[in-house]
Amino acid sequence: MAEQYVQLISQRRTYYSLSDASPIPDHQIIQTVQDVIRYSPSSLNGRTSRVVVLLADEHRKLWDMALNILSSVLPAEQWIIYEKKLNDRKAAYGTLLLYEDRTVLHSLETRVPLFAGYINQFSEHNHAILAFNLWTALEMYGFGANLQHFNPYLDASIAAEWKVPPLWTLKAQLVFGTPTASPDPNKEYGDVAERVLTYGQK
Repeated sequence: MAEQYVQLISQRRTYYSLSDASPIPDHQIIQTVQDVIRYSPSSLNGRTSRVVVLLADEHRKLWDMALNILSSVLPAEQWIIYEKKLNDRKAAYGTLLLYEDRTVLHSLETRVPLFAGYINQFSEHNHAILAFNLWTALEMYGFGANLQHFNPYLDASIAAEWKVPPLWTLKAQLVFGTPTASPDPNKEYGDVAERVLTYGQK
């Protein structure tokens, strides 16, 4: 079973070339997001992570918004590069907006004062676990995905458009769709032995 899990995570890759087709119905995407957020662990069982699911037209609205905002703030030489990147994101099927809820984080600081200075760090761990679990689950259904970080440029406009609570902090945008090209086959993993220290092996 563990070998099967490692095989699944080894297949999770970054796909930038995506289409707006979906291998599964929308209700299954939503159910998967709900299941993953339910079962992903969080420090102190704080359950700080939040997700906004944008599909089809709502997804395209997000990336039209990004195109409009970033075209006005980026220098011309950068805009040439990012215009294509943003249109590539728009061409996908959906986006999961990944948030951490500061209301819960503040309550944890009060409830667990011993770790109050580390709650924000724990929140980053919670976000990372959720992002990875969502990404892997989507790929198991046949989606490709890529993780974007166009915050803080988009935060206020997103919050206004989709009525996001003011104390939710946007961490990333997980874009997904049906892959139209393979990921880089030459990805380098380096020498894993240099990254893992082992003591007490029998």
